[in-house]
Amino acid sequence: MLNIADTLHRWCREQRPFALATIIGVSGSAPLPAGTSVAVDEDGTVVGSISGGCVEGQVYELCRQILHDQEAPRRAWFGYSDEDAFAVGLTCGGELDVLVQRIDPTAQPHLTRALSEAAGGRTAAVAQVVDGPANLLGGLVTLHGDGRMSGTDLDADTSRAVAEQAAALLRAGRTARSTLGGDAATCPERLTFLVHVAATRPRLLVFGAIDFAAALSEAGRFLGYHVTVCDARPVFATPARFPHAHEIVADWPHRYLRRTAVDERTAICVLTHDAKFDIPLLRLALDLPVGYIGAMGSRRTHTERLRLLREAGLTEEQLTRLRSPIGLDLGARTPEETAVSIAAEIIACTNSATGRPLSRTTGPIHRPAQPAGFPHPGPRFPAETRSRRGAAYTRTLQP
Repeated sequence: MLNIADTLHRWCREQRPFALATIIGVSGSAPLPAGTSVAVDEDGTVVGSISGGCVEGQVYELCRQILHDQEAPRRAWFGYSDEDAFAVGLTCGGELDVLVQRIDPTAQPHLTRALSEAAGGRTAAVAQVVDGPANLLGGLVTLHGDGRMSGTDLDADTSRAVAEQAAALLRAGRTARSTLGGDAATCPERLTFLVHVAATRPRLLVFGAIDFAAALSEAGRFLGYHVTVCDARPVFATPARFPHAHEIVADWPHRYLRRTAVDERTAICVLTHDAKFDIPLLRLALDLPVGYIGAMGSRRTHTERLRLLREAGLTEEQLTRLRSPIGLDLGARTPEETAVSIAAEIIACTNSATGRPLSRTTGPIHRPAQPAGFPHPGPRFPAETRSRRGAAYTRTLQP
């Protein structure tokens, strides 16, 4: 739902009821991930998309029905049709599990606060019950960036249990599903909930004020990173040379890295290929819980760099985290091509992907996003629907 937080926040401020259809499970090659929503208000105004167009009409009508009749939340399932690729279904071959529910802002003021945080670019999360007892389906628990619960549709004990797991996913910065319950210690009834996370931008730290850094900072900004360019030479580290960076720092790289905030979503790119900068910086970087560390240089430079890092006391396990020479093998030569190569490796590393051509791989094209340390539980489609792929169908599942 946070993909349309701006509009939903405005509707909530205006106390305008709306129907919200959210992807709660994805299987196969679906165009959009779990957590993506479309909403329809009482005037028929629609915002968002959950399929790139192929099932929007069906979802729209279901939203209008639930909103008009004030029905309880309902799950709908959409699958692929081999017999008629233009029938209602996902022509891309994917399968979607969708939860449709009516939202009344006057009865759920805590949602307005969470949407305000998300729309303002601040960290927030909304945990949405997507499977469990009928009376809890669609229930919402909202959290602030510090993990503090700000409102809930559930009872106190269940809310605390949901908030505890949701806070961990919020810290990881990714939308994902989680399950709890089935025991007296948490919740007596088993619940599955989807945690919608609006996180601050991940960081891209680029060290070395060179032409390659300028191209990489532009690519990083395009990908949604908060980009910092750092160089010890003030004459080169200027806003004029790096107009796409959010922050320009003139300082020794390792000194800046020691005092700046990083997390598992941070990508560090060392483009200086100068040992007096690289070695102190990489000694520190390889001991930090960041998601990506890459260093530019030839294979000869890399071999010498590894020798110096070993002499500095780094272990082989730490050195395996270093991506050098940096980037994927695209035959890149220009700064712009090299930036694409590096950006592609960061994307592949972030998503635990191979970086191989899709034409040389098998299986689903779109993989579920996996927050660091949190396995993705995946969609839970009924067995009878999974066995019927190849038939044209759209099923509505009652809770």
